[in-house]
Amino acid sequence: MNADASKPDQPTLADFTATSHDKLRYGDTDRQGHVNNAVFSTFLETGRVEVLRDPEAQLTEDGREWVIARLALDFVGEMHWPGRVDIGTRVARIGRTSVGMDQALFQDGRLVARAETVIVQMNDETRRPEPLSEAAVARFSLLQV
Repeated sequence: MNADASKPDQPTLADFTATSHDKLRYGDTDRQGHVNNAVFSTFLETGRVEVLRDPEAQLTEDGREWVIARLALDFVGEMHWPGRVDIGTRVARIGRTSVGMDQALFQDGRLVARAETVIVQMNDETRRPEPLSEAAVARFSLLQV
């Protein structure tokens, strides 16, 4: 996830340009007593959606939607209920029709997961990739590391 040797291998929440959080629910736990690994993807979705659907800087144009093309998730530690999960999101790469994001999940300041996500802007009618607008590129650039 981190090709730049000058950056720490273990990021902190402060290393991310966008942050959010979710409440851990009892229903998120599994038989081992920790938060189920499938729920980690839901928390990552929260971070992405808060960036993509920010009312202050709308990135989704009419007739367009975002779809995930790739999600690589590394589990670093366990999460336990009760509590909350903090979510860090930053833009790693801006392409013609896609955006690469680095994300991380933290509980009580401790890194529990890292992810690389690629999202593609899709045309609702053609269901094909759609080039990013200049406004979207400018907004994503503000979130880039």
